Amino acid sequence: MRSMWKGSISFGLVTIPVKLYTATEQKDITFRQVHREDGGRIRFRRVCSLDGEEVPYEDIAKGFELPSGEIVVLTDDDMADLPLPTLRSIEVLYFAPETDIDPILLSRSYFVEPENSGARAYVLLRDAMERSGKVAVVQVALRQRESLAALRSRDGVLVLETLLWPDEVRVPDFGFLDQDINVRTQELKMAASLIDSMSQDFDPEAHHDGYREALTELVEAKVEGRDVIQPQNGKAADDEPVSLADALKASIAAAKDGRSGRPRAGGPRKAATPAKTGRTTKPAAAKAAADDEEQAAPDRRRTRRRASA
Repeated sequence: MRSMWKGSISFGLVTIPVKLYTATEQKDITFRQVHREDGGRIRFRRVCSLDGEEVPYEDIAKGFELPSGEIVVLTDDDMADLPLPTLRSIEVLYFAPETDIDPILLSRSYFVEPENSGARAYVLLRDAMERSGKVAVVQVALRQRESLAALRSRDGVLVLETLLWPDEVRVPDFGFLDQDINVRTQELKMAASLIDSMSQDFDPEAHHDGYREALTELVEAKVEGRDVIQPQNGKAADDEPVSLADALKASIAAAKDGRSGRPRAGGPRKAATPAKTGRTTKPAAAKAAADDEEQAAPDRRRTRRRASA
């Protein structure tokens, strides 16, 4: 596994250097959007809704829409000035019973690994929490967003579970809650008896994703029967975004490569501004290359137009 965050746990006067690893992953079959007729990949491009022109990533900013329809534009420089006091620190606020944390608040889970220099303090905190039966309520900044989180022990490893803020949980507004519905005592006893008869220990290994297994078999059967398509003139470069998710991942990677630095624990630092030469020459070169390709391959041009539609 590859760590996605480095920092430290701030526990009173104790500092424990640690790394975070994503603890879970979605097991699913990944599909690409393709043209049904020839299997050509469908491309997603960043196009301005006003002038219809494709916009290079360095010219894209965040926009907050007001009720009036006006847009507040926020640049990287604006965002860099926001305070993130827990940028490289998992700050322990207090300890609480694990039952106090409503499961609906749980968001994402991360394994916490100690650096060699902090292993002893890490084990001390882990064992003390296990003995107390409590979890640490902490505050941490991940992916430029400050979150409330719970730190607990699981199988000898500390796990950081980010929590939703209270105002991020919707309030159920259902009509039956205001109705006076009476349940008979005998019915309640029968329901309780049924629950008892169906009760057993939860074993996650006993369950499986039947849909994913069936989908895998379907794909394998088509491969064995050679029911596949070889896209013609497929100069679809693997390094270009081919789905919305891929486009977002590529955009994030491009943003990281284009910045000279990020805010650090010592204080926020403004993001680097792309050079003017890069902003003016890259779109022109890309346009010239696109014009040459359209003249040489009219079939591909028609496919792209249908994909855009």
